[in-house]
Amino acid sequence: MADADKASDQQPSRAHLVLREIFTGGAIISVLAVLLAMIVGAVLIAVTNDDVQESAGYFFSRPTDMLSAIWNSVSGAYSSLFQGSVYNFRRPGFENGIKPLTETLTFATPLIVAGLGVALAFRVGMFNIGGRGQMLIAAACAGWVGFSLQLPAGLHLILAIAAGVIGGAVWGGIAGVLKARTGAHEVIVTIMLNYIAFYLVAYLLRTPGALQAPGSNNPKTAAIESTAVFPKLFGDRYTLHLGFVLVIVVTIGVWWVLERSSLGFRFRAVGENPRASKIAGINVDRMYLYAMVLSGALVGLAGVAQVLGTVTTGFGADIDAGIGFDAITVALLGRSKPWGVFFAGILFGAFKAGGFAMQAAEGVPIDIVLVVQSVIVLFIAAPPLVRAVFRLPAPDAEIAARADTAKVGSL
Repeated sequence: MADADKASDQQPSRAHLVLREIFTGGAIISVLAVLLAMIVGAVLIAVTNDDVQESAGYFFSRPTDMLSAIWNSVSGAYSSLFQGSVYNFRRPGFENGIKPLTETLTFATPLIVAGLGVALAFRVGMFNIGGRGQMLIAAACAGWVGFSLQLPAGLHLILAIAAGVIGGAVWGGIAGVLKARTGAHEVIVTIMLNYIAFYLVAYLLRTPGALQAPGSNNPKTAAIESTAVFPKLFGDRYTLHLGFVLVIVVTIGVWWVLERSSLGFRFRAVGENPRASKIAGINVDRMYLYAMVLSGALVGLAGVAQVLGTVTTGFGADIDAGIGFDAITVALLGRSKPWGVFFAGILFGAFKAGGFAMQAAEGVPIDIVLVVQSVIVLFIAAPPLVRAVFRLPAPDAEIAARADTAKVGSL
């Protein structure tokens, strides 16, 4: 009885297990990675500030001047970042103050759905780095339907969305077919497909009768017909459009597929161990194909959101705006979880919206925001470093591995 009581006393409580799960899970690593990146960004903001550099020259005579300049530069920059992405207290009225948040959600719309496409591929053990090409093909398909056809409003929008999604799915499916049939690595294939898509779309934009606007010599399409444009959610005063609602629905759908469907189970099984999945009767090659088709369709929807929601006056070969590569960062920050990707996309949308305000109000280079995003990826890729900085406990699996290593070393 005494031994049993002693053993029960040594067992951790439920609260202890919950706290350990929180502080050793991937979510806390993502949050702390963002925090560390913001600290690094603050250092860069201070170092590049003119007032800080000037006060550093006489630091030892009046150190408070330099400390005050550092505080003013960092607080002013991050205050502008907040007011440019969430709420601007300087604008009169709630409807004016909340406008930055709608800008953030508009920027986040293509980032979220493209991140979902990359995350889905990650879950199957594939690296879809072809977001740029898939977005360009999808944008070309959706844009052509959007400006060349004359259809009723609802039907026209649905057909334009479908054309873009199919275009992205086909372009992503090429990598899936080559992976399944020949074993070609999807990273190499998708990189090459990026170049093919870029030069193909660039050619079509310079070709009359294809994508080039009639009577124009510029490599740009005609404006999208109003019947194929995403309606604004809160009127013309705000940029947020119906595409964001569509992204929420897609996020729910991707979550259901990955976490609740038999297809999602097969995806996760192949991502964990392709050999064991094959032995268990799962057609691994088919899963690779399905994953890249779905991934390409999701990334293609980001191109659709750009063409039908953001750049409706015509677009060029730069319509992807780097979103295809930013989606990789969003997927990594979101830990390839649909809702994690959703909120990571909103965060990066805030960086984009607030970065311009920070540059305009405080003169902070927009490159600082890019550095912060890059540092986030750096810390996400190095969880032990984040744990070491914040002295977090190691995950149970890591502790068990260390114990096994110690046992082997003692033999």
